Amino acid sequence: MVSEGGAGRRTRTLRAELALKALRADLGSPERLRSVLEQVLVYGGATLALVYAPGEHGDQLCLIESAGVPRALYGVRDSYPLSGGSPAADAYRAGQPRWLSPEELAVAPGARPTPAGDFWLAALPLPPDPRGGGCLVAVSESPGGFDTEDRKCLELFAEAVSFPPSSGAGGSGALPSSSFSLALDSGRVEVDHEMLELFGLVPDVFDGKVETLLSMTVPEDLPTLMSVVEADHMSIGERELEFRILQPSGEQRWLRLRARLLPAADGRPSRLVGTVADASKLRSGGNEVARVQRLAAALATAGTVRDVGQAVVTALRRPLMADRIALAELEGDRLVVTVLDPPEPEAWPEVWRTEWRSEWPDAPVRTMPTLAAALREGRAAIWPAGTPLEPALADVGPGGLAVLPLPAGGRMAGACLIGWDTPHDFGPDERALLTASAGLAGQALMRAHAFDAEHELVGMLQRTLLPRRLPPLPGAEAVARYLPTTAGLEVGGDWYDVIPLSDNHVALVIGDVQGHNAQAATLMGQMRTALRAYAVEGHPPDVVVSHANRLLVGMETDLFATCCYVDVDMEEGTAWCVRAGHLPPVLRHPDGTTDIVVTEGGPPLGVIMQADFPMSPLPLRPGTLVALTTDGLVESAELDLEDGLNRLAGQLAAADPAHLGLVADALLADANRSDDVALLLMRYDGLDLRPLRESWTVWRVPEAVRHARRFTRRALRAWGVTDEPDAILLVVSELVTNALVHTDGQVRLDLTLINSRLRVAVADISPRTPVKPRSIGWEATGGRGILLVEALSATWGTVPVSGGKQVWAELAVTEPALTEPVEE
Repeated sequence: MVSEGGAGRRTRTLRAELALKALRADLGSPERLRSVLEQVLVYGGATLALVYAPGEHGDQLCLIESAGVPRALYGVRDSYPLSGGSPAADAYRAGQPRWLSPEELAVAPGARPTPAGDFWLAALPLPPDPRGGGCLVAVSESPGGFDTEDRKCLELFAEAVSFPPSSGAGGSGALPSSSFSLALDSGRVEVDHEMLELFGLVPDVFDGKVETLLSMTVPEDLPTLMSVVEADHMSIGERELEFRILQPSGEQRWLRLRARLLPAADGRPSRLVGTVADASKLRSGGNEVARVQRLAAALATAGTVRDVGQAVVTALRRPLMADRIALAELEGDRLVVTVLDPPEPEAWPEVWRTEWRSEWPDAPVRTMPTLAAALREGRAAIWPAGTPLEPALADVGPGGLAVLPLPAGGRMAGACLIGWDTPHDFGPDERALLTASAGLAGQALMRAHAFDAEHELVGMLQRTLLPRRLPPLPGAEAVARYLPTTAGLEVGGDWYDVIPLSDNHVALVIGDVQGHNAQAATLMGQMRTALRAYAVEGHPPDVVVSHANRLLVGMETDLFATCCYVDVDMEEGTAWCVRAGHLPPVLRHPDGTTDIVVTEGGPPLGVIMQADFPMSPLPLRPGTLVALTTDGLVESAELDLEDGLNRLAGQLAAADPAHLGLVADALLADANRSDDVALLLMRYDGLDLRPLRESWTVWRVPEAVRHARRFTRRALRAWGVTDEPDAILLVVSELVTNALVHTDGQVRLDLTLINSRLRVAVADISPRTPVKPRSIGWEATGGRGILLVEALSATWGTVPVSGGKQVWAELAVTEPALTEPVEE
């Protein structure tokens, strides 16, 4: 008795033999070679297939043709020395196939890390021919590599490989029909009469220049065609695309170009040879296999799960004339759909709509036993029109349904559902296309899922290191934006912060740590925390930045950071700016004019231990907008820094500062996404009411507390505060007494009155915070002061100030006129 698995393998080998026999006898050599490689992808378990042959001088194995995902994913080269230790050269010299595991590839000569991670490689010698034979190379990401049946299929395809007559490096010869040969150095192109007829040109009139043919291309398709014709960004191997031309009659015609780039003796691109055909007349069988390659190329560059789904939809829905396609990941027992085409809920079964969540639905697999069985078996399942299915699937494809399990890494990564509304006949070519597409999509889905997970981790790290929200500001409004770079998964080092300080001061901070990696992000978090700590202690701006600089130098890191620190006095409408190698602030004045405030600055943080960071004043009036940003917004490869700052100033001049969020979004609309961007905007409005303030330096004399009470009584009388003076005086007495008894040095009493709140603050030079006693006996002579302050005050606390501390308490008061109007 033969097992089902064994029967399946024999069936695959038989199908491979039939596929080779089905190749048309009159198919030209270039077309046949490419078709063989495409069959390797379908039946040989490979994601990439390549053919090498001896070069012009016989000392190199040069790439002749390839199919599958871009070879850059696996580090495969365009040529290998025949005397070298590469798998291709070893198989060619020994005449024996080589099957290499990831561990063997890692220690192979010239091995290098590849983006694709672990993969298996096979190198098989080709039959001898007048050219000297060659080598077939195949790459697989399947767990366990190439199994026994895969190896039989690869050996079968290696025997079937034949070379085109002119596929040598820089070779020439008679062109097949509808063909061309383009010399890349001169731009001269050789074409036959059939190709000129496709373009509608007369042979006697054609000047032999490639520009003449390109000028007939529809403008929208010209950039894609130029990317094939120009050699600057090309590597040796195949090219394929469809494009439109404008015929002399004014009608458009779709053409398909299939070409390969041939190397010269030095290995550099020399000549592009290929064919051009009428896209509407190509036979369907060849197109189905060619679509596998295009899908593989699209999936190789798909970074996210959504990208994978869109690539599958683009590659399958229109060629198969399907009415709907769904791509889903498997998470436990749920089918989490990531792409629906069409996206409208009404186009999908009712059970899907009942599970609708946000943009995409979750479809429970338990409600679809037919789908669950297909996923367990791991093979593509096709049900023609009229097959009785559960409602969740019957409405997906009443005219026919195809379910493609997406295998990857030894498990099912997801499923792809393809449905038709009218009866659909499934031909053998379509079945081969669906089978090959499922394997490619499954592997791409796993890579994209890992990419999404890492990208989410990066985003979470960035969100954690930046402020969750900006604090409300007295007399001002601030907004901030952060855009991470879209170049890979690197973590940026840009940061911003808004720090409320005492006495209605606010610190605006923006900075940029050198580099884009985890070390830069970690250092960014440390610098933001350090600057906030130094600022809250009450240091002036230059001291805050100087402390942060010495901290960074002492950390002995190779990275440095730039920073711009602005201390804004909301009461007086003044600001002081300190720059450490960072961009200057940009001010938008109330009349709409703008200034790029180029102030004197110091070096970046972390460069020099003893560095000066001078302070520069910034004039503020109610309605002034302060903009701080990092270089990602104003500098790029196409835009120098000065022009970028001028553009930012112009955009601010044209903006409406009444809506800061809209202003910030407009400024970031054209941001350079190759670098992360931080933007901080603050509009200064001024305080509606100015606090009343008085300060008193407490003398260390026996009558010090009495003098403090007398000073407080005079201030309250001047402000018109008449209620509860005894409670206020008792709080002053206790706070001043604690400072005089428990600390040395200067003691300062500050009184602030605003909005029916009196703040009593006593500052000293000791950093020790007063401790509230847990219990006090009847015979105790002290310890009741803090308890009295707590009982009499609405709230109290302590904050560090310039190496010492400030103990404060707030009391509610009532009186007729507490504050003075702000002078305009």
